[in-house]
Amino acid sequence: MNQSILAQYCSMKKEIKDLRTRIKKLDKFLENPPIVSDTVKGTRRDGTIGPIKITGIPEPMYERKQRLRDRYLRLLEEKEAELLELACQAEEYIQSIPKSELRIMFRLYYIDGLTWVQVVHRMNSMFPNRRIKYTEDNSWRRNQRFFENVGSCREKM
Repeated sequence: MNQSILAQYCSMKKEIKDLRTRIKKLDKFLENPPIVSDTVKGTRRDGTIGPIKITGIPEPMYERKQRLRDRYLRLLEEKEAELLELACQAEEYIQSIPKSELRIMFRLYYIDGLTWVQVVHRMNSMFPNRRIKYTEDNSWRRNQRFFENVGSCREKM
């Protein structure tokens, strides 16, 4: 396991968010479909010939959107199951990190999806008596150094 698991987990969360947005958009369309009107020339019920106004929902478009929504729902279920598996793998990887501070930072950044600024605020509130306060730059650099060291350790093996 390596950093790619964590990056893949973050990407998968964004993909699921995008799918949910698309489903909401389709739901909104299906709840309130557009009504279209057209005027044609024909015979009315009373037998006179002239323009007739036809109003309704465009059935082919409505059905197509409904099928697309169903497809997105199935895809969302699959992706959520994948995400659950990735979350377990990511948690296992983070748990294997020897330093507690790094584990906390990685959980906040990779699992919870916080930005480095938000991670820094949380870390400073968790460790208020720390001599050197956490900054965005030093937290990001610790992240980079960790993965550089892990990469160099694996090359030696």
